[in-house]
Amino acid sequence: MTTSNTGTDDARPGVREELARLRDSIDNIDAAVVHMLAERFKATQQVGLLKARHQLPPADPAREARQIARLRALAEDAKLDPAFAEKFLNFIVAEVIRHHERIAEEALNGTAEEARNGTAVPAETPAATGDRPPGE
Repeated sequence: MTTSNTGTDDARPGVREELARLRDSIDNIDAAVVHMLAERFKATQQVGLLKARHQLPPADPAREARQIARLRALAEDAKLDPAFAEKFLNFIVAEVIRHHERIAEEALNGTAEEARNGTAVPAETPAATGDRPPGE
């Protein structure tokens, strides 16, 4: 197969238009993926804060295994390579765990987001252990 260094400039006009249409669609999908990942990471940041507040470990191997199995099944249904889907999820999960570890470390140092906005609850207080007075 011979490749051209000229890109699509030497393609017929109809081919260029079809490529542009398909690429526009890909660009829209890429934008949606980025926005979905941003929303996912917002949710996982909240999970990280909750775990740090209650001194839970950053990783949950059982949950991760369930998620991988679920994603592989979804990939198969969508005619997407399940191995690719698993690699993709593993990449995301590794990043989430890294974030959770950072949040836990910040919570120990009193620098987590909650500490910055004044809602941090030190681990040794009754509120941190769930023994809050009524109305809190």
